[in-house]
Amino acid sequence: MSIFSESYNWILSRAELWIDIGIALGIFLFFLVLRKVFTRYVFRLLLKWVQKTNTELFEYALKAFERPLRMFFLLLGLFVATQYLPLSAEINVLISKIFSSAVIILVAWGFFLLSDSSSTWIEKLMEKYKLTFDRLLIPFFSKMIRTVVVVVAVSIVMGTWGYNINSLVAGLGLGGLAFALAAKDSLSNIFGGVVIITERSFSKGDWIETPSVEGTVEEITFRSTRVRTFAQALVTIPNSTLANEPITNWSRMGKRRINFYLGVTYSTPGDKLEIAVNRIREMLKNHPEIHPETILVYFDRFNTSSLDIFLYFFTKTTNWNEWLRVKQDCNLKIMQILEEEGVGIAFPSRNIYIETKSDLLKKEGNQPG
Repeated sequence: MSIFSESYNWILSRAELWIDIGIALGIFLFFLVLRKVFTRYVFRLLLKWVQKTNTELFEYALKAFERPLRMFFLLLGLFVATQYLPLSAEINVLISKIFSSAVIILVAWGFFLLSDSSSTWIEKLMEKYKLTFDRLLIPFFSKMIRTVVVVVAVSIVMGTWGYNINSLVAGLGLGGLAFALAAKDSLSNIFGGVVIITERSFSKGDWIETPSVEGTVEEITFRSTRVRTFAQALVTIPNSTLANEPITNWSRMGKRRINFYLGVTYSTPGDKLEIAVNRIREMLKNHPEIHPETILVYFDRFNTSSLDIFLYFFTKTTNWNEWLRVKQDCNLKIMQILEEEGVGIAFPSRNIYIETKSDLLKKEGNQPG
């Protein structure tokens, strides 16, 4: 009788085990079906509803968390299924830790994907709320967010498994200090790039001049800035150097200056010189391409071989080619005025007086005896 009872109990236990396995398998299959239903119907309905409400941030968040949600249903099915299996307490604790760690990783994965596409939705938010923000900073902040997400996820997972996070952080602090000292130049270039981009001293395509280089900006990165010189040479300048130099941005001039001295001959009568100066001043005031704000035309000084007229004015255009064309037009009009007034343009000259022997004798003969 005892043998029959033991056999019956063994068969019963085996049957219960297979029943538990069957229930666990059924639960897992149920979650597989639920996963398909969610991804095919529920998720699409949520996405359409979000698209109709014009909440673009939630739309990007849903798309970013789509794959982690699919994996979550599989993990949840496995976790619930294992609860119906006759496992020991130690194994159940291990399974709980694995499930918790997996959920943390899935959440971090979703935020990582969201930060990876942040350049798109940040630009949309900027356009929607009319925010001014340099687009060059978006990839930089996207990488920072992803780094923070990974670090936070790893620290939480390690805390779940019982590791001392404080000692790890202290170790990372010492290692980070050593790394920062080793990568000091690289970090200074990165911060220099942030300063350049945030201050907006110049943009791509601007004509800039610094003590290091002069030319057109071709590319701005977080490590360096590339400038194409007028000799068509490409110069790469570290951002840490460029951020500490005075930068002249010629492309952002509101107007462009012309100033020079015009020398006329000493034989010019005063009244003609005054008329010429007044006519030049009026010509510049009426010129359509000369800025009317500051026009200075005056007889300024007696030079070595000329009477100098000082001219100081600005063109409306800042383009170099157009500036040269306007300057040439003004010069031709000034020459025409001088010709009409009979005023000659001076050139460097020197008068040499030579005394002959007869001149010296005359001087001596005129002297009193």
